[in-house]
Amino acid sequence: MRAVQITEFGGPETLVVREIADPEPGPGQTVLDVRTAGVNYADTHQTENTYLAKQQLPMIPGGEVVVDGPDGRRLLGLLGSGGYAEKVAADPARLFAVPDEVTDGQALTTLVQGATAWHLLRTSTHLQPGETVVVHAGAGGVGTVAIQLAKLWGAGRVIATASNEQKRALTVELGADVAVDSTTSDLTAALREANGGRGVDVVLEMTGGPVFDQSLDALAPLGRLAVFGQAGRSAPSPIDAGRLMGRSTAVIGFWLVHIVQRPELLARAVNDLMQLIATRQLRPVVGETYPLAAAADAHRALLDRSSVGKLVLDPQR
Repeated sequence: MRAVQITEFGGPETLVVREIADPEPGPGQTVLDVRTAGVNYADTHQTENTYLAKQQLPMIPGGEVVVDGPDGRRLLGLLGSGGYAEKVAADPARLFAVPDEVTDGQALTTLVQGATAWHLLRTSTHLQPGETVVVHAGAGGVGTVAIQLAKLWGAGRVIATASNEQKRALTVELGADVAVDSTTSDLTAALREANGGRGVDVVLEMTGGPVFDQSLDALAPLGRLAVFGQAGRSAPSPIDAGRLMGRSTAVIGFWLVHIVQRPELLARAVNDLMQLIATRQLRPVVGETYPLAAAADAHRALLDRSSVGKLVLDPQR
């Protein structure tokens, strides 16, 4: 089969299509044809070996796939790796059936990015009706879902950040009340101004460095900042526990691996999101679809922040 296999760690240039043997199925598994594979920011960390979980070479990146099931139905699955390929080995009983009303690309939005948005708001920050939510990278895969879920679940105000006018316009189209330029020098002041001069209640943050620091400063008393990435590749300032106590604020870490390790939690999010998409209550934003040989271009689009929505690979191209 054809697969994107990396034999050395590094940037997008390491993503090379090779002819390799079909995967060997384990107990209960079947070799299935991949219809589409999802591309995530975490995949760029896998390729660099800068992810929270260390990787081993050689490796086929990617964990999200829509496959043709043994009975002809489309099935959606989240694997540890191996998604950037024409075939994968998986247990069909552990995959999700894709409703007829949901496209492959839409289904892929419900896994890493959709389930992250769902659990950030429901499980990590416990969003309450009327609260103000800040969604950083609002035009990205997690952001486009989080904006819509926050509004659907009763947020009083949603503030999205994005780096250019086109992306900010998209966030407003999806339901954000205000779109803020993420490159502004004083993000704390911009977020407070977007909330009528008041602190914000919930922040979903995945950039790190000064974005984290300034977002923490923008929290209202009892506010919560959930961090689920460090796309800027720089760590935030050390956190002073006394400072958190003094304003009754919280910083919450989130890694989807811990949701995946409890399958009922992943299923709760994916099934709910799939139903919301099927009934048109949620509009997934599917970005560009790349052929397998252009996986490096998909990674570059994520790294230079030019991408919008969910990026997809088509192994048949």
